[in-house]
Amino acid sequence: MRQVRGPVQKHKRAGGITPGMMQQIKDAAGLGILLWLIGYLASLVLSFSPFAGIMGRVLIAVFTPVTIGITWWWFKDRDLLLPYYAGVGIAWTVLAVVLDYLFIVLLFKASYYGPDVFVYYALTFIIPVGVGIINLRKRPVATRG
Repeated sequence: MRQVRGPVQKHKRAGGITPGMMQQIKDAAGLGILLWLIGYLASLVLSFSPFAGIMGRVLIAVFTPVTIGITWWWFKDRDLLLPYYAGVGIAWTVLAVVLDYLFIVLLFKASYYGPDVFVYYALTFIIPVGVGIINLRKRPVATRG
């Protein structure tokens, strides 16, 4: 008797990663690491400037609008649900905490965790969720889920 296999899934890539999963990886890890890296490199530059003492506040003031703009541009034409944006926010926040710990705390023996750092972590979650809420409100009522 001939053995019957399940349906061939042409939409899967090697390793079982679907295009939708690949997009989630790009949204969560790819963009999250890119945005973190931009801020990290800026913090390295600022640490050798006269603004080193207020670096956290400068980074938040400058890069919050930049992050909002990039996030808005990245997700503007996509039809996603709020839990997706929340997942992206959680992923970005976890990445920020882990990468900060590895490349700031451990590498530079930094121990500063002031209010601006916690505001930064909160914004890291809030920005994609806020963009998601705005995108959902812009959809016509008939297409909302």
